[in-house]
Amino acid sequence: MLLLQLLTITISWDPNLAKWGDVQLTWHGIFTAVGIAAGVYLGVWLGSRQGFTEDDGYSIALVGIPAGIIGARGLFIAERHSELGSWTDWFRINEGGIAIYGAVIGGVLGAVLYGAVRRLPVRRGLDVAGFGLLLGMAIGRIGDLINGEHIAKSSDLPWAFVYTNPNSPSWLRGPTHPATTYEMIGDLLIIGVMALIYARLWRTRPGITFFAGVVLYSAMRFGVSYLRIDSLFVIKDWLTFPQVVSIGTFAVGMLGLAWSVLSEPEEPREAAPAAPAARARQTAAAR
Repeated sequence: MLLLQLLTITISWDPNLAKWGDVQLTWHGIFTAVGIAAGVYLGVWLGSRQGFTEDDGYSIALVGIPAGIIGARGLFIAERHSELGSWTDWFRINEGGIAIYGAVIGGVLGAVLYGAVRRLPVRRGLDVAGFGLLLGMAIGRIGDLINGEHIAKSSDLPWAFVYTNPNSPSWLRGPTHPATTYEMIGDLLIIGVMALIYARLWRTRPGITFFAGVVLYSAMRFGVSYLRIDSLFVIKDWLTFPQVVSIGTFAVGMLGLAWSVLSEPEEPREAAPAAPAARARQTAAAR
């Protein structure tokens, strides 16, 4: 027992930083905000190479982010509706209860619909958005690591986490798998694989990068979900709700991948012209 205690990683930080009335500042909220900002910036930057203007990129983000919030709450309700009281509880998002998978699905659907209405090249937009989504989720998982919100199975591995702060949901649970940290590492590895695909195919084969990422993320999330005990089983004691969703997104990813591979190659698009502020910086740097 002493050796196990020496090998585990202790997290003693308070998940809550400050509170002003009903408003509470948490590590989870901070890293979620940082993740969204970093993801949007990366998506806009990559989008400029695909012919999207900065206005296009930020407009898509302004649609995708609220759509993602709606999707995150909606998927949580779909999984936990039996635990909620009246239907008015569905809208109490300030009291917690979101599903990251729903944020991804809702955000992507919202952005795709907006892009279709604007007649933007949707598959190219998905390619660059995929990087931003995964980066945002990876950064957001740092907040999960700190607060121990997503409860995982017990572990005797050297990198097991022990949460010692009473405000942590994983307090008094002993050493557990850092399941969300596994997911964070998986997100970063998938970004690396997507980058290799993107570097070779982004000019003429849009969509392959994004749908390859969907397939890889679905498979990774399916496996990591076996280590978590905070999800409800929907098929006896075999598959949890996130795993069933993973099967669905995996199928969509495979269909999208086949569609993108079998489609005719497209003509390369020119990079979008730099925005006035960016041109001013480039001019100043050249002097």
